[in-house]
Formats: sequence, C-alpha cells, structure tokens
Amino acid sequence: MTVQATLPPPLLIGCAAGFSGDRTDAAGPVVDTLIARLAGGPAGQRAFLIFETLAERTLALAQLRRRADPEAGYEPLLDAMLRPVLARCLAHGIRIVSNFGAANPRAAARHIARMARELGQAAPRIAVVEGDDLSAPAQQALLRAELGSALDGLRIVSANAYIGAEPIAAALDAGAQIVVCGRVADPSLTVGPAMSYFGWAADDWDVLGRATMAGHLLECGAQVCGGYFADPGFKDVPGLAEVGFPIAEIAADGHCVIGKSAGTGGCVSEATVKEQLLYEVHDPAAYLTPDVVADITQAEVETAGPDRVQLSGVRGHARPSHYKVNVCHEGGWLAEGEISYAGPRAEARARLAADVLRQRLIGLDLRVDLIGAISILGDDAGRALAATPDGGARDVRLRVAATHAERAEAERLGREVMALYTCGPAGGGGVRSTLTPRLNTLSCLLPREVVPVRFELLESAA
Repeated sequence: MTVQATLPPPLLIGCAAGFSGDRTDAAGPVVDTLIARLAGGPAGQRAFLIFETLAERTLALAQLRRRADPEAGYEPLLDAMLRPVLARCLAHGIRIVSNFGAANPRAAARHIARMARELGQAAPRIAVVEGDDLSAPAQQALLRAELGSALDGLRIVSANAYIGAEPIAAALDAGAQIVVCGRVADPSLTVGPAMSYFGWAADDWDVLGRATMAGHLLECGAQVCGGYFADPGFKDVPGLAEVGFPIAEIAADGHCVIGKSAGTGGCVSEATVKEQLLYEVHDPAAYLTPDVVADITQAEVETAGPDRVQLSGVRGHARPSHYKVNVCHEGGWLAEGEISYAGPRAEARARLAADVLRQRLIGLDLRVDLIGAISILGDDAGRALAATPDGGARDVRLRVAATHAERAEAERLGREVMALYTCGPAGGGGVRSTLTPRLNTLSCLLPREVVPVRFELLESAA
C-alpha cells in the first residue's frame, strides 16, 4: 500500500511596504489578518511579514547617510513601520523578512533589538544577510574587470549585487525570527521563506519560479490591491484612501492565491493581478532573478473568491550564472527653478521667460516645461507634442531644469529664475528653486562565485 505524504498547509506571506517611503500604517491590518488566519487555520501553518523598501537610488542615498553617520544607512522609516507590529509578530510567531537593512543591515538589526527591549520583549533572534555590498575599495577590481574604463574618474557611492533567497532560507532554518537584508532581489523576500518552510531545493525550478511570481505580486505592496491601477470611470477601485496591502497563500507546489488584508479598501481582481504580473517584466518567457528564470507564458489567473485570485501555470528554468550589479556614482548637480504666470497671455509670457533663460544660461542644457500648457507631453525644449490648441493657457507654471558637473555652474539657474521677478515678463510670481546632487547608475554582471553571500545569526544584536 502506498502511503501519501501529508502536505504542509499553505504558507501565509503578507507585504507591508512596496518601497522606501511607503505608508507606515500598512502593517497593522496585514498583521491583524495574519493573526486571525493563523488562529483559525490548520495546525502547523506559518506566516511571514515582508517589507520591500529598496529601489535603485535608495541604496546610494543610504550609503550617503552612512558616510555621515556610521549608525545610519538603513531604512529611515524602520521605526515607524515596524514598532507598531513588532511585539504582536513576535508573540504570534510571525517571522519578519525585509531588505530594510539597505546599506547598513547590522545597524538596522541593532535598532530592532533596541526596539524589542523598549517594547518589553525578549531579545529576538535576528539574522543579517550580507555580501551584496561591493562598494569597498578591495572590491573595485571586480567591478573594473567588467566595466573597464567606464569607471575612470567616477566617484562611486554604492555598488550592490542583487543576491537571492538562499541566505534568507538558511537564516530561517537556523532559527532567525527576523531576517534583515540589504540588496536582495525583491521576489527573494518571498522565495526565501517558502524555501525554508517547504524544504525546497535550490534547483527545484518550477516551484521557485512560482514562488518568485508570488513574490513579484507582493513586492510592490498596494499595487496589486488597486493602487497604481485605479483610473476613474475606466478601472474603478473602491476605498482607495484605505487601500489594503496583499497577502499570499503559497501551496507546497508553489501555486498561490493573492488576497488582501481584511477590512481594507481597494480590490484584488484578475485585472489587478494581471497588471502586476506583467509589471517590469521584459520577457514573459524569461523573467531573470538570482533564484530562477521564471516563465509566465502559460500562467493562468482565476478568481478564487471575493478579493482572492489564484495564479497557476508558472514554470521555472535554471537560474542565471551571474548576479546583476548596480553601481551608483556621483553625477554632478541638478538645478531646478519654477515661476508662475496667470491671466491673459500667461502662456506667451511664460514662453518669453523661458527664452530669456535660454539666452542668459549659455552652457547649460535646459529642460523647459510649461505646466498647465505642456509638460509631460513636451520635449526638453518645451516644444509641444500636444499643446493647448490656441497657445492661450491662462495658468502656467514655468519649470526649467539643467544638470552640470560643477555646482557653481548649476547654481546659475536658480539665480536667473529668481531675477525674472523684475527682469522678466510681467506678472511672474511664486519662484522656487532647488539644487540636488545627482546620482548616475552603471550596471554589469558578476559571476555568482565571486560574490561572497552569507548570513550571520545575531543572538543579541545590541
């Protein structure tokens, strides 16, 4: 007689942030739902809470903060995001995985340990995942081998490999309650817990591909619940001001159902899932991640109940042999200036002001926008692709911008916009100008074996 192995119940993974700067009150409803689902679910069911808080520029900005303060460089909203739910997560066995370590995972771990003490909690077992940060001088040779002369003269701010789920899974297997990462690939925040919970092998490509796409649906937070989807009269979303954040139920075969936290606004539908499924996917047959190459060409999206959608049919292929690496470097200065014109002939006056600036700012390549007449659909010179029919907009905000390697040159723009008060056309007002250091990006691939991925379990992160 053949005895069938009992499959573990579905893994629950809720997402409470889709980027650095996301809403800080998102985690509460997600945790409430996870606790309720655990209480009413089958024995042995487990739940995770993930926060995805990195983007390409976020790490470079974090490195700049770390330069100024060695104890900074992690997600600046960490306290606001995590403190309201940390005690409940620890009490109910909900483990936390996030890339909010950014440029300083160890400092983030220390902060979380302090937070737990302040909340009267026993010291949680916190693991830090490292190896993604390649910005140290000792690693410059690796980058130069791939980028060559493109690095000449550059002042590198950050260099990070997009590492995968294996160190997360290993940290969880070692007993971590909280895993703090730097630059791991966004879906890997979901794949790691699934690998650990189900015991998947690192080359079980189909289940890894399915979990990757579950992670892809979760990683942008409220987007799959109607945020970034809403378009009134065409794609209506109820209760957008209180939009919920997503929760995935991942089965042992990797297939998943996506829902949202209970009692929240928004919606999870076949349409929202399909849009997010295709978001930032260049090739549906080969979505490259450090864990697997996911193939969604045969994916099926089906309603599984109110605000519940099932994803199936995803396949996986062998993972890439290289990690993607982003190198951010100092890129000079961005200067911006704005001034408003209103009333009769406002558009003509704004255009005249732009002409004055072009003549005064020789040597700067200006981007000109006439907000209220033509901006998004205009070119850098302010020429209209879809301008007002008669050129007679009566409420125009002139915006000009330029970049330059030298700060002093870039500063000229703000001074000249300010001078338009009395040296420009009639009726200008509301001048505002800013000067911002620019960050530029280079990308390359590095062989997996040269990137020293690891984790360390910190019994006491203090």
